[in-house]
Amino acid sequence: MRAKSGKWLVSAAMVALAVHAPALAQDAELDDPLTQAETLPEAEAEREPAPRNMEEAFPRMFSDPIVQGEYGGEVVPLTQEWTPAQASALALVIRDIGREGLDPADYRLIELMTEIGRGASDRLSEIASEAFVWLVEDLRDGRTPMEARKQWFVIDPDRDVYRSGELMRTALESSDIAGAFEQIKPTHPDYTRLRDALANTPEEDAQTRKLIRANMDRWRWLGRDLGNQYLITNVPEYQLRLTVRDKIISSYRTIVGKPGRTATPQLAETVEGVVFNPTWTVPQSIVVGEGLGDKVLNNPAWARSQGYTRAQYDGWVSVVQQPGPTNSLGRMKLHMPNEHAIFLHDTPSRHLFANDMRALSHGCIRTERALELAITMAILGRGVTKEEAVEIATSGKYTLVPIERRLPVYITYFTMATDINGELETFEDIYDRDGPVLASLEMPRRADRARHTDEEVIVIEDDLQDAP
Repeated sequence: MRAKSGKWLVSAAMVALAVHAPALAQDAELDDPLTQAETLPEAEAEREPAPRNMEEAFPRMFSDPIVQGEYGGEVVPLTQEWTPAQASALALVIRDIGREGLDPADYRLIELMTEIGRGASDRLSEIASEAFVWLVEDLRDGRTPMEARKQWFVIDPDRDVYRSGELMRTALESSDIAGAFEQIKPTHPDYTRLRDALANTPEEDAQTRKLIRANMDRWRWLGRDLGNQYLITNVPEYQLRLTVRDKIISSYRTIVGKPGRTATPQLAETVEGVVFNPTWTVPQSIVVGEGLGDKVLNNPAWARSQGYTRAQYDGWVSVVQQPGPTNSLGRMKLHMPNEHAIFLHDTPSRHLFANDMRALSHGCIRTERALELAITMAILGRGVTKEEAVEIATSGKYTLVPIERRLPVYITYFTMATDINGELETFEDIYDRDGPVLASLEMPRRADRARHTDEEVIVIEDDLQDAP
């Protein structure tokens, strides 16, 4: 990261760390942190105008609904005319595609070579066009069929950005066939690390090679470019990263959902605000199903000690936990609206971050040093100044801070990835999601792949403070 372009982001992260330093355990009050934040005003002056929404932040990730293949007002056909020389260039790409974790046999290589030997023909154009489109689809969108992507709810924007017909036309006009595929590969450094690992893993180690290939494909499920600034968490690693230009600015331990119906799904959402000192409206499944409502009604002294208030309407009990040290959401949550009710939040049970196995929650992601993260997001998002962030955080009052510079959040699931120390590691498959992906590598390529999952959306329930 160049020093000038990233200076304000690093400074803001340092401000949040300074703000949070007296209370990293989040049990102490924040003490006069502004004396440790001398560089932020200067850094803020260097900021570029903030985007107002995700579309402005990442314009290539969004498009109006248009027909696949539209090009300059006309529909670009998916079968186009190929010369033997162009088809030979495509054959070279297919021959070497194993480097990307894909199988040359999926892309009609033998038929293509046969037709190249026969010279120019409609049959050559048909086979080359189909092989080109299939390879674009797999490099751009991933080879794994949707039904094998368990609890995957991300819509990859790349299909609308890098359209197969347009890519083919450009490649044929320029005769740069290989270049068409280079521009659709994932740009994240982890993809390159996995590709290098695949090249250095012997053919005899088939199990490791399959695991590498499966995780390379998971990167293709996401957008090619994740953006300049984002949060990304790898669920099996139990880590969250604040990332700027693919460099880690800060990392935080996490606690994720227990296996089963409370497993944390894979999502791509947007942080729209920061809630300091949140309230918690207890889900009825906990109020009724776990008996909390009766406990609050029958033991008012205990309810007050835990910050619970209740209301009764015709036999229906509503329970809300007020801000305070016992609140199940801790002292912050990131406001990131989604149909799963998943968000990142604090917890009063901070001792659990010392555990090695941290799949312990009802599905939401509890975050270590959460107040540091909240203040960082509020400052980076231009929701408040550093002085205002400290005042709000220490007020004890519920406050929603909408942010101007919205950040994407990627909740991912990689069982082989670069850890926070920069080493390529394997992680336990805590939700048994590897099996279907690995199995799909052994199956013939599927051409009729869905873009949207039909899996059930499980609305996640927030966590009780004493959840194990």
